[in-house]
Amino acid sequence: MLLDDRYVPYLQMAGLYHLARLNDRWFRLDEALDVAYQLGLPVDGRYVSGCLSEFQIYIEGGHPAWVWFEELLGVVPPPSQVQKYAINCSWFQETFGECPEGADEDTVRRYARAYIMMLLGTQLFADKSGNRIHIKWLPFVARLEEMGTYSWGSAALAWLYRCMYRVANRNVIKLAGPLQLLQSWIFWWSGYIPSNSEKGPRVQMWRLWIDRLQDREFIWMPYSSPDILQVVHPEVLEPRHMVLWRSVTSLIYFAVIEWHQIDRVLPQFGGVQPRPHPALNIDFLMSKDGRGGDRWFLSHLQKWHLYWDSRTESVLRFDVVADPGPSHEFLEWWSQHRKRFLSPDPQLGDPRAVAIPVEASQRGAGRVPEMDRPDDVPDRKRFLSPMGVVNAN
Repeated sequence: MLLDDRYVPYLQMAGLYHLARLNDRWFRLDEALDVAYQLGLPVDGRYVSGCLSEFQIYIEGGHPAWVWFEELLGVVPPPSQVQKYAINCSWFQETFGECPEGADEDTVRRYARAYIMMLLGTQLFADKSGNRIHIKWLPFVARLEEMGTYSWGSAALAWLYRCMYRVANRNVIKLAGPLQLLQSWIFWWSGYIPSNSEKGPRVQMWRLWIDRLQDREFIWMPYSSPDILQVVHPEVLEPRHMVLWRSVTSLIYFAVIEWHQIDRVLPQFGGVQPRPHPALNIDFLMSKDGRGGDRWFLSHLQKWHLYWDSRTESVLRFDVVADPGPSHEFLEWWSQHRKRFLSPDPQLGDPRAVAIPVEASQRGAGRVPEMDRPDDVPDRKRFLSPMGVVNAN
């Protein structure tokens, strides 16, 4: 689907303009990429949530799904192009691939809505099918002027982390989510190193490289650092956005809830990393994605939505130092708990035998203010054992 200049005002209102132009102008694999300035998504704003299909029940002015679809896009897809509440991308491409010359404003808005639904469904929030667009975006494109009030950045991070969590399962072979963001992390983290080697040696090389990470490098690993900074463009680098980089809060994308634990990566923000508190256990939430039923997530997951609403009250305040990094206390704790090697032992020594560097003690102990945190929500699934039914946790 072509990016038409006539869509630009609507994309700018929605806060999605830079994402739409990503492949057209800015994204070059042979350049050093700083993902902090890549996607240009709004960070502060409302959570991206609601329901998946029953708009007429929950949303003011929300008509039945397909009635609303026809009102907003001027046409209804044939049944052969619909799978429950998702529409084949090919139909979108054929129907809205190019806005007619001389189209009036209403027609341009319809095409812009279709373009935004494609952009969200195939780029920012793609699923593993890769070829269908869900109609859950109708309430958003119905009010184009309000789309820029949503935190697309935090929603994109929530979805990417959930997709990465799922693909860690040995039985999962496809990765969904905003993969251009993940790709940027890879280039930002390790640099672009083209390789024509076989898969086996490459895997061994990267395992060894990860195993040999030093203490400072560990702190800066991208997957252990879910900072909202990584989806911000210079045009939205305002104080109200920047303060949220340090907020310990929930990231929300419909039924997907992730916890933004920047208290565990303070060196990224110029602080000294103290011994971390235990990570929040949200195993039960990790199993939820909205499939198998439709709920009004604002009430079903109300507690987590309230955490986002109060995000400015959970902003961490800590001293910024000239030499940010792990504290001596952190490294002592880490040396007792690491030894999580991917490579065979003969390829490297036990890092617990390495002395803690002197500069770590000079940084001080580091401090994170005490804050109220939600209770753990471990997985409540049950399974059969030889002794009968027991809790999985």
